Amino acid sequence: MFEVNLLAAVELTRLLLPALRAAGAHVVFLNSGAGRRANPGWSAYAASKFGLTAFAEALRGEEPALRVTSVFPGRIDTEMQQDIYAMEGRDYSPAGLLRPETVAAAVVQAIHTPADAHPTDIVLRPR
Repeated sequence: MFEVNLLAAVELTRLLLPALRAAGAHVVFLNSGAGRRANPGWSAYAASKFGLTAFAEALRGEEPALRVTSVFPGRIDTEMQQDIYAMEGRDYSPAGLLRPETVAAAVVQAIHTPADAHPTDIVLRPR
């Protein structure tokens, strides 16, 4: 979990940092609501996502020429949620979940934000 949710993002950023600097890039981390609050039974997942939150904040401070955005979506209609619903003993229903294309649109909007603004955190919750 830590390798996928945190260490992969850190290592990929490290490897790409020279190119990111040269391009004046915008780095977007797709995090989770668990990167802002921890729920019982989800400690390892939350810790990995809190770590990603901390990394994004540190990167933002250490690399002021880069824009760094963390996206914190709530539950999204994905196979992961189907597994979570099953683990919770509930029938799966996409009603009340975010659509993947909604999250993607928020990422695109962050990237296209005019240069005089820096969208640091985007929190999305299902309606």
